[in-house]
Amino acid sequence: MSLKQNLSRRPAASWRTWSFTLLCAALTACGGPVESEASDEASPEVATREDGLANVRLRLMAANLTSGTGQDYNPGHGIRIFQGTDADVVMIQEFNYLTDSAADLRTFVNTAFGTGFSYYREAGAQIPNGIISRYPIIAAGEWDDTQVSNRDFSWARIDIPGPKDLWAVSVHLLTTGSSVRNTEATNLVRFINTNVPAGDFLVIGGDFNTGSRSEACFSTFSQVVSTASPYPADRNGNTNTNAGRNSPYDHVLVDSDLRAYQTSVVMGSSTFANGLVVDTRVYSPLSDISPALSGDSGASGMQHMGVIKDFIIPGDGTSPSASVTVLSPNGGESWTGGSARTISWTSSGISNVKVEYSLNGSTWSSVTASTGASSGSVAWTVPGSASTNAWVRVSDASNAAINDLSNGAFSITTGGGGGTGQVFINEVLLNEPGSDVTGEFVELVNTGTAAVDLSGWSVSDSASVRHTFASGTSVAAGKAVVVFGGAAGIPSGTVGAVAASTGTLGLSNSGDTVTLKNASGTAVDTATLASSLAGTDGVSANRSPDASASGSFTLHTSVSGTSSSPGKRASGLAF
Repeated sequence: MSLKQNLSRRPAASWRTWSFTLLCAALTACGGPVESEASDEASPEVATREDGLANVRLRLMAANLTSGTGQDYNPGHGIRIFQGTDADVVMIQEFNYLTDSAADLRTFVNTAFGTGFSYYREAGAQIPNGIISRYPIIAAGEWDDTQVSNRDFSWARIDIPGPKDLWAVSVHLLTTGSSVRNTEATNLVRFINTNVPAGDFLVIGGDFNTGSRSEACFSTFSQVVSTASPYPADRNGNTNTNAGRNSPYDHVLVDSDLRAYQTSVVMGSSTFANGLVVDTRVYSPLSDISPALSGDSGASGMQHMGVIKDFIIPGDGTSPSASVTVLSPNGGESWTGGSARTISWTSSGISNVKVEYSLNGSTWSSVTASTGASSGSVAWTVPGSASTNAWVRVSDASNAAINDLSNGAFSITTGGGGGTGQVFINEVLLNEPGSDVTGEFVELVNTGTAAVDLSGWSVSDSASVRHTFASGTSVAAGKAVVVFGGAAGIPSGTVGAVAASTGTLGLSNSGDTVTLKNASGTAVDTATLASSLAGTDGVSANRSPDASASGSFTLHTSVSGTSSSPGKRASGLAF
């Protein structure tokens, strides 16, 4: 018997009869009605997610993304984030828009999500909770939150593809204190155990206002949902979700049945192994989440970041025999960069598998595009780049929806038989020649004894991330790579040159700070460059001595007779 059955959640058989009465009551009671403009036919968006009625990608989002002074979505910053992240089910807080009339709310849902989406919004609340869904909401209502007067717990039962329904609960816990939040959690768990069938999926999402992940409410919630790591993170690996990015306010928590189907969040060209914290201020490339703008998450009054988790759930025609499970590395290992290791797995109903690794949980590199699944293993030379957040993913080579990740992160250390890489900032051109900012550049040098995998590494200035290295990028021992502001600024014949992935470096002529971070989001090197190093067009700041990690920065003309030397030693000789 499962934990949820032990806790007396209502048996599924008795629920089916009771739900018809509940549905009728939900449409007329104190809660607002379920609103939908969906037709009986599945929308094209739904059809593309169902993978031939086999596996279905389900994206769940917690979102308190109001901005401005009215605790509403009128200013539009949150709307752009919704449009760019394309969630299937959203547990939304402060669900207000314009006059809050049925017409205005329908306009909001149509604009932010699509005309085929249904929604439920609790009635009579100052800052109501709600649920917005791509799939039909077949029952909905609210459970009383005794600790607060201006909102309750909103819930919806959703007819997602496959044999199980999804119960989504939208919450907005109080800021008053952790003991009050635990009382709210205790009451909500009681409602869930009384009303939600053990055989259905469950998600609790929203603004928990929690100051840490050690609060008592998480222990209480763990009776019905999983609260364990790993946690969603932003592009830089930060798992906190408040405006200041120092507290975990917002969460998407699912029961153990649904968590078994969790998969990486894929946004355009980017992948996030544990889910995504959407902070547009650090997200790169923004084209992944268009039309969201870089300043949306920092808008006045925006106090939270959205949180997203993806799941590949069995659809109406899924074959139960197709599966794959990663065996090693499966979390907690510490492997040395450059060492020979074996990635292993078990599989059923799969002919060939694709094997990948990530050093940060979001950027993936291929180990093999296709190898026989029955072999159960593949040899792997561990990359020579240190990481505390490394992962392995094995998937069906012909159906990426069937996949598995390491159960937890493992570590890669440098040193040992594979040698050690040492990458640092060696030269920076803050003040481009003339007015063409594509000529700005940052030169990185590896003076170690081993190549360093730069996949997922980033270069930032004091304002934001300006470049993220593509999967498969590396710098050999004794060599350099140079990031330019744009392709047009790369001098002919420059070795190891790339254009900034965001389209600009944005370096300031009055001085700037350049930071190099590895794929885990850890700062590897920082160069703080004073205005005196940016006073002359075309003259760079260079380490002195050249290519010395401990050297201080000075004008390039003080190191050699030339103004700059991107991709070469200061003397003009090749690295």
